[in-house]
Amino acid sequence: MLAFILRRLAQSIVVMGVVALISFMLFRYVGDPVASLLGQDSRLEDFEDLRQRLGLNDPFYVQFGRFVGNALQGEFGISYRLQTPVTELIMSRLPATIELAFASALIALVFGLSLGVFTALKPRSFLTGVVMTLSLVGVSLPTFLIGIGLIYVFAVELQWLPSFGRGQVVDLGWWKTGLLTESGLRSLILPAITLSLFQLTLIMRLVRAEMLEVLRQDYIKFARARGLSNRAINFGHALKNTMVPVITITGLQLGSVIAFSIVTETVFQWPGVGSLFINSVQVVDVPVMAAYLMFIAFVFVVINLIVDILYYAVDPRLRINASGSGK
Repeated sequence: MLAFILRRLAQSIVVMGVVALISFMLFRYVGDPVASLLGQDSRLEDFEDLRQRLGLNDPFYVQFGRFVGNALQGEFGISYRLQTPVTELIMSRLPATIELAFASALIALVFGLSLGVFTALKPRSFLTGVVMTLSLVGVSLPTFLIGIGLIYVFAVELQWLPSFGRGQVVDLGWWKTGLLTESGLRSLILPAITLSLFQLTLIMRLVRAEMLEVLRQDYIKFARARGLSNRAINFGHALKNTMVPVITITGLQLGSVIAFSIVTETVFQWPGVGSLFINSVQVVDVPVMAAYLMFIAFVFVVINLIVDILYYAVDPRLRINASGSGK
């Protein structure tokens, strides 16, 4: 187990090193930071002096080493647009993105697993046909269109829920949460549903397909012949063996939720990291873009590492192969 984790950690370090190089290339060769920090009326001596103080005249490897060292300390420079430390900007927006991502992931997991099991156990029922038909909508429609449709129905016509913003938040030190206020919870509903629909339908279809395949296996037939109850067979054997690929896909989708919440945050004007990235792209705020790329890569690396460990714990074949290769 320890050797398995160490191998995955080594691979994760290599991935982060590659992403750091790409981020540095973006940081260094897209736009001119000196021109962004100084006005057009500045003298040439001021430009040269600032380039020297920022270390932009140093060799490539020196600048890259400095960038990696600063990134390890959570330092990504100053935002060209807001003249504020990038780390401070991201940390102020991060709670909103994390709350939205985990709310949507929870919705996708609960309803995806439940509907996947139901449609697998009752494949020919009328309700299963309805669910599978509606799932095509969640897969086919783009996220922004789903968000606009939900806003029109629940915010404009019915006026049940707010159409934008995060609502009232509570300051818990460095973390500002809307989960402790009514307006914050109501503001979270529509963007969380919008962001979760694609993941929900994907998990539901995966669980259904895997469970139907497992239910056709010989050991399930033997379990029925032994007189085990349907509950024990469906949930003790079939669902347990279905969870191995589901854990992998679900973990990757959680990373995707955090990374690709940009569209949802833009539609609902959600003050998260995704909307900060979009605003930075519009004005070519390279430090924020580079920090966002590093942040997303770190999220995926951590989630993949956790998924690999869970996969190793759930699937005994990996433990057998690992012990066999070590002999």
